[in-house]
Parts: sequence; structure tokens; C-alpha cells
Amino acid sequence: MATDTWIRYWFIELHAWWEGRINTTLLTREFAISRQHASKLLGQYQEEYPGNLVYSRSAKAYRPTDQMTLSLISGDVAEYFNWVSEHRHPTALNSGFATLDPPRRNVAPTVLRPMTQALRERRRLEVDYVSLTNPDREGRIIVPHTFVNTGLRWHLRAWCEKSQEYRDFVLSRFRGEPELLDTSPHGIEDDQAWNTRVTLQFEADSRLPADKRAVIEQDYQMENGQLAVTTRAALVHYVLQEMQVNTKMIDASPLAQQLILVNRDDIKPWLFDG
Repeated sequence: MATDTWIRYWFIELHAWWEGRINTTLLTREFAISRQHASKLLGQYQEEYPGNLVYSRSAKAYRPTDQMTLSLISGDVAEYFNWVSEHRHPTALNSGFATLDPPRRNVAPTVLRPMTQALRERRRLEVDYVSLTNPDREGRIIVPHTFVNTGLRWHLRAWCEKSQEYRDFVLSRFRGEPELLDTSPHGIEDDQAWNTRVTLQFEADSRLPADKRAVIEQDYQMENGQLAVTTRAALVHYVLQEMQVNTKMIDASPLAQQLILVNRDDIKPWLFDG
């Protein structure tokens, strides 16, 4: 199979599996081809992988069948999110590169499909969710607006009707199949923490000798001994986790701590621990 054909079939399978739909519009937009060519590609995919897709007149798109067999994608949700966030195809990778693969979190396509539709159409979604504070299934109604990759896991940023605020929901903690409801006025524009930009100021741990502080400053290309990281207020906690900076206590070893946050008071309202 030619590389171009493989990429296009991969795109068809990826979107059908994770978004629950694929049509000529998506193909023409992605590959800058004619509608006729896109229609032909869908037909060829069906001939190559029969039983995977079925046409829905109401949706004006092909949908995955219950018997769909994955031949080109891995079935790992990270593959879909990597495409969404980076828009990079697997064939762009080559030898000489390696990445650290975090443990896989189980996310079923039956969970993700309604979420992507609710996000596109700004609809309410009835879900069952578990957490460490409440390990039993708890029904909630949410309005999702953004999928977020925190480095180790994906979560969904959404308005929660129960708590009456925007919250983060870990994707692997949803249970059952979400139910699409009507539209909602609670969109991304009302999420204050999401729309607020804050800057975190880091320095090398002052307990380190000057030569070791210089190494860290060079690592991060600090200016005047400081590193400024600007992010959304809703993501402050995840940035601190990624930078391995604990705001509750200082590690006994400065070599382990390495970085300290010098403007904690400025970003305190956005910390999970307050």
C-alpha cells in the first residue's frame, strides 16, 4: 500500500473510531482533495476493510459499526489526542527518536464519542463519574469545552452543574456511556480560570552552590536567574507537577528540589491546595 493511501486510510479509521463519524468534508479539508476523490477513498477503504463503516443519512457521515476491526490505528486514545494536538502522522516518525510512554489509561470510544460531539455542539452531557473522594458511581451533568493533556494523563475541562463551577474530569474515571442532552449557555468564554493567564516565576534552589545554580539556569535558559512560565490559571497545578515543584514543602535535598517557585502568593488562588 502506498504511503499516501495508508495515511488517508489511517485518518479515516482514526476519526471513525474516536469521533464516531467520517465524511467527505473532513477528507477534503485534511488532504486538499476533491469531494469526488474523497468519496472514492471512502469506498476504497470499505472494500479494503469491509464491515467497519456504515452510512448514516441523518448524520450525512459514515459511522463505525459495532463489529469494526482496527487495522491501522492502535486503539490507544493517546494516538487520537496526539493527532489533535500536534497534527502529526505516525509516518513522520523515524529512527533516532524515542519517547517515554506513560502507562495507558483506559478510555473507551463509547465514552469519547459523545464527548467530542458535546464539545463540538456545546451540549450538556449526562455522565457517571468516580473519584478518589467518591469511588462509587456518581451521576453528573457536565458541559465539556476542552480536552487537556497534563503530560501523564488526559482530562476534560467542563462546566459541572452539580458543583456550579468549571472542573477537571479525568477521562479514565468516566463509567458507562454518556448521554447527550440539550445545548447549554455555559461555554469556554465563561471559564475564568481557563481564560486567565498567569506567570509562574522559578529560580534555582538558593541552597545550591553558585556553580550548580548556574547549571540549572543554563538548562532553562533563565534570564537574570529566573524562568518565567506563562500558562492558563486552570493549568497552574499541572505545570508545577511537570516542573516537579512542590509548593507545600521544600525537599530536604536541594539537588532533588532544584527549582523553587518565587511568586507563590501571586498564583495561590489557582492552586489546588490554596
